Amino acid sequence: MFSTKDMSAGSGGTKPVMDPGNQKVKINSITFDVTPYAADAFNIMLHVETEPVVGEFNGFSKDPNDPNGEKYDGQVGRVRFSPYPYKDAILPNGSEISRDTEVLKAMVFLSEVVGKRAELDAIEAGTIEEFMQKCNAVLSNTGYLNACLGSREWENKDGYTNNDLFLPKRNSKSVPLEALDVENSKLMRFNSNDKNHLRPLVVKQSAAANFEPTSATGDDFDI
Repeated sequence: MFSTKDMSAGSGGTKPVMDPGNQKVKINSITFDVTPYAADAFNIMLHVETEPVVGEFNGFSKDPNDPNGEKYDGQVGRVRFSPYPYKDAILPNGSEISRDTEVLKAMVFLSEVVGKRAELDAIEAGTIEEFMQKCNAVLSNTGYLNACLGSREWENKDGYTNNDLFLPKRNSKSVPLEALDVENSKLMRFNSNDKNHLRPLVVKQSAAANFEPTSATGDDFDI
């Protein structure tokens, strides 16, 4: 069967980064990254990789400083654990959101997906940053998972559309991460028409594109 899925126009091979959608991934590492716009807001980042790609494929280097070194066997991606950063907040109804509590809840969910709840409960840390470093050691490299990856599209300086990947918010009926071969699966099915799954790039028209010449004497210019 012929398919152009995951093929890039330039190389003809599978591109090294993953797209949004339903994927089978493994977690290579977990980081707790401060946002560039707020020192008290953090993203839990899952650094994930697909199963090895068969056929023509040139994966990213595992060490960015050594382009000739070992490369990833699968497509890779950085996936935010939540569509929004973790930050202390007070909602309009007066409810308080604790950043650290929400981070702990997120790791409880992940530990139960990968079967490491006991190991998670054994972690003791003085700060949330230290806790997340220990979570990385416990919850990474635990095998493949089924995932639903959402995306916020953005345009880079060269005009190409990229994906800011995230896990859509889970609810009582569906989850964005799940162990393989789960009975009575609740895994989300990616829906490109659902803005909770995909936030398309909004292309802004330039002033020149919106300019329509007018003439006082009719539809055509008089010479």
